[in-house]
Amino acid sequence: MGKEKALEDRGQNIQVFVRCRPLNQAEKNVKAFSIVDITSHREMVVKEKPHTNLTKSYQFDRVFGPKSQQLDVYRAVVEPLIEQVMMGYNCTVFAYGQTGTGKTFTMEGGEMRNEAGISWDSDPTSGIIPRALAQIFDTLREQSDSLEYSVRVSFLELYNEEIFDLLSANDDTSRLRLYEDATRKGSVIIQGLEEVQVHSKSEVYNILEKGSDKRKTAETFMNAQSSRSHTVFTVTVHIKEASMMGEEVLRIGKLNLVDLAGSENVGRSGAKDARAREAGNINQSLLTLGRVISCLVERAPHIPYRESKLTRLLQDSLGGRTKTSIIATVSPATINLEETLSTLDYAYRARNITNRPEVNQMLSKREVLKGYSDEMDRLRRELLTCRDKNGVYLAKENYHEMLEKIEQQQKDITDKAQEMGALKEEMDKKEKLFEEVERCMIEKSREIQKTTEKLGVQEAKLVKVRDDLKKTAREKEEQQHLVSKHMQTEGKLGQQARKLVIVNDEFEQDLERLHNKLSKVKDIEGDNKDTKSDFTSSLEVMVGQMCEKVDKWGEEHEASCNQLGGNLKDQLAERRGQLESLAGKVVELIEWQKAVGMEHQQEVEMTGTDAAKVMTKVDEMVESRAEMGVKAGEKY
Repeated sequence: MGKEKALEDRGQNIQVFVRCRPLNQAEKNVKAFSIVDITSHREMVVKEKPHTNLTKSYQFDRVFGPKSQQLDVYRAVVEPLIEQVMMGYNCTVFAYGQTGTGKTFTMEGGEMRNEAGISWDSDPTSGIIPRALAQIFDTLREQSDSLEYSVRVSFLELYNEEIFDLLSANDDTSRLRLYEDATRKGSVIIQGLEEVQVHSKSEVYNILEKGSDKRKTAETFMNAQSSRSHTVFTVTVHIKEASMMGEEVLRIGKLNLVDLAGSENVGRSGAKDARAREAGNINQSLLTLGRVISCLVERAPHIPYRESKLTRLLQDSLGGRTKTSIIATVSPATINLEETLSTLDYAYRARNITNRPEVNQMLSKREVLKGYSDEMDRLRRELLTCRDKNGVYLAKENYHEMLEKIEQQQKDITDKAQEMGALKEEMDKKEKLFEEVERCMIEKSREIQKTTEKLGVQEAKLVKVRDDLKKTAREKEEQQHLVSKHMQTEGKLGQQARKLVIVNDEFEQDLERLHNKLSKVKDIEGDNKDTKSDFTSSLEVMVGQMCEKVDKWGEEHEASCNQLGGNLKDQLAERRGQLESLAGKVVELIEWQKAVGMEHQQEVEMTGTDAAKVMTKVDEMVESRAEMGVKAGEKY
């Protein structure tokens, strides 16, 4: 499980939280409106221009809206880190944002209250610092039966690139010096910084009030109590416990709570003279912090930690071995749009910073005693220096007491010297072993370096071969593709060629037939010419003969028509006479019938009528035949 935990802690991104405060009365007085919209607990949307629909979306580990409570922020940001501090980790929480957006309120709280019976999880106005100390005390008291502990706090101020102790006497304005920690890379030591042991919540409030009173603040147009400095409140928890070997060890965890001064626009804040220089130093340190974050995100080879004391103090929290959380505070007002976007961009970039948290090394009792012994030697040397310089006057009782303490310390030193002698012998053995191991490691490192160089050459060759192989494979694929396409094209061309051959054969056959037809047509045309000439000559003869025959036939026909007309006239005259005689007989017959009787009268009348009709038809027939004969005679 420890290995899994170590793997989890190997490469952990900084957690970034955003808190948006409500509109204050000054912003409402200038008719400002909100341009921030919190769409979910992880996302917020900001209008890039007040009177347009152009928006910009940001995503963070958690977003707190204007109605969020102090306890909500604490539970999400700091409460998970308390357990890590107890396990021996260093943790940092710092608030960043424009001036007047609620950084100090978030870190320290509103009105300081020390009412009995109010726990850290029920106080509505307390900030992160008192709540964290209260929770640490509660957690340690629950485990007090099985372990010993102590809680120490320090409170420093970074003002105009100078460090001051906020827990020192009121008249103490000495500047503290900053040194690199030789035992822990990336950490710093502040010489002369006072650490105060605390035991209760009331002591924490007193310390906060004392530090806040000493902290540099001033009134500006944008904030009635604008912080003019950065503060770092550090809580160090020492827990003594027994190791698996039965030796007493000391586990140390730290919680750094940083309240950064707000970035501000000098023109809008109305800062002048000293206040303007303060604002310039604040903005300069925050710009350096921004450059450090950008370099860490871009993984630049050089990180400009040394350009500002602020970044030197936060060096281990940015890209180091500390678990870090950032609370970015913003204003929702339109008049602060530029600063709000700048803060959110800064916080969004900081999400990509990777820390590698490590548990602080546990110190054994022997190591602690050695540290105390070294401190005593240092104090003794300082004492001797003071005596040689000015002389020291002590009371007799104090002098004898000091002598007794010194004798006791000398005995302790003798015992420790003996122990140190034994440890030195052991250390010499370890040093020899270390030298041997180091020599072997140097040889191995040289071999590894040579092998690495060879490996680099081989990797370069391998990369080149891999590129050539990729190129060859790509060319092969192209060739295969081209060959397949060529084969398909050749198949299509073969089919088309076979079709063309067939079509050509059919064309040749058709051409041969055409030539045959043309020759036959020529022969037929020759025969037709001969036939035409023969037909023309014979036709002329036949036409001449026909004309002669027609003329002859016309004459004969005219004669026969004339003869026929005469014959018809004779026949018609003969027929008329016969009809007339017949009509007379019919009349006689009718009269005879009249005499027979009246019974046959009707029949006789009918017969007379029919006879009249017959006579009429005969007359018409005669006249028509006569007309036809006349017309025929006129024609011929």
